[in-house]
Amino acid sequence: MDKPVSSYLRGPARFCNVKTSRTPPPPDPNEPANVAQAIASWGLEYIVITSVDRDDLPDQGSGHFAETVQRLKTLKPDMLIEALVPDFQGDRSCVEKVATSGLHVFAHNIETVEELQRSVRDHRANFKQSMDVLKMAKEYAPPGTLTKTSVMLGCGETPDQVISTMEKVRAAGVDVITFGQYMRPSKRHMPVSEYITPEAFENYRALGVEMGFRYVASGPMVRSSYKAGEFYIKAMIEDDRAKSGAVAESSS
Repeated sequence: MDKPVSSYLRGPARFCNVKTSRTPPPPDPNEPANVAQAIASWGLEYIVITSVDRDDLPDQGSGHFAETVQRLKTLKPDMLIEALVPDFQGDRSCVEKVATSGLHVFAHNIETVEELQRSVRDHRANFKQSMDVLKMAKEYAPPGTLTKTSVMLGCGETPDQVISTMEKVRAAGVDVITFGQYMRPSKRHMPVSEYITPEAFENYRALGVEMGFRYVASGPMVRSSYKAGEFYIKAMIEDDRAKSGAVAESSS
């Protein structure tokens, strides 16, 4: 949030190149208002808000997320807002606070297949906890709110593991999934196990559509906040709004 630091309770994942701090500063109480003002001045239609983990805070940063969304909606009611959030250590109250803040897309990344969670992510993160967070978000968020997650490929996963993970993510009610190629930030980070072919990425995209995901972005350069995906998600949200309005009008 305020600076690119992580809390002293959560170290960086083996793939992450974000600098961390054992003594992160307290969040700036004016940050939600300042961020909302800045974003509102940019003239954007779709924005992704994210942060590092702040496990050192009582609410793990969820209050900052929620207030930023709410202030932004006041300034720009028509702007579509995605929040890419940490797992909040599975805390229901934190998930509920963000999921009910008025955002349009609740995103939390599982990062890799279920079998590689411990070797790729920080040991305090795990597949079940991430799945629970995505399920909670779907439970608490108003109808029409999308849930989204992302997976890096090339970390040593097998195709069968990818497919099994996709099935579990879809069973959790997740609407959007993206796949991208893991790229090693430096020699200190986890090495790339494999460079996935464009054909394999396309196969995962097609399979995801068959499974019922509303949107799948899959390609070597795709990242969790993928511009082409944002345009498509924006179109989905606007289509849902139009259909909801039509239904309300016909029933009145």
